[in-house]
Amino acid sequence: MKSTKLKFPEVLLLEPEIFEDERGLFYESFNQDKFEKATGKKISFVQDNFSKSKKNTLRGMHYQLPPMAQGKLVSVLQGEIFDVVVDLRSSSKTFGNYIFQKLDSITKQQLWVPEGFAHGFLVTSDFAEVMYKTTNFYSPNYERSIIWSDPDLSINWPNPSNFILSDKDKKASFFLNADYI
Repeated sequence: MKSTKLKFPEVLLLEPEIFEDERGLFYESFNQDKFEKATGKKISFVQDNFSKSKKNTLRGMHYQLPPMAQGKLVSVLQGEIFDVVVDLRSSSKTFGNYIFQKLDSITKQQLWVPEGFAHGFLVTSDFAEVMYKTTNFYSPNYERSIIWSDPDLSINWPNPSNFILSDKDKKASFFLNADYI
């Protein structure tokens, strides 16, 4: 597995080794030893989540507060997404900054989003199937969301019109009013 640190060094782009032949392809979608070597930490996952969404669906920007904060290992099983991560660590030099990464089912790249970051994505293909592992269980009492169109974050979403959002995401908080990590 190849590991690349992004603008936030804690957020990693992981690329598996893909083996292809006349039968098709094979790759390890997860290997605990390789993952721990890439992150430099012992990390346990407790839940797998799956979503299937059509084009222009925007999910996010989601996070959970401690003690239920979640790290996420995001994979695209089918299609393509524009994945966004916002630093919510108030003591960080990159607090309030964001990064984005295209993830798709062709490259099989994964994004490691540790605790302390909000996460969301926009489906840019006709549909996308997204799977992510989490380090903590879903907890509605600790769940928070930041509005995708927050003017202070100024996330440069591709084609920012006609997005399909859940009612919860439409009512998300502005960054300045959000609970931080």
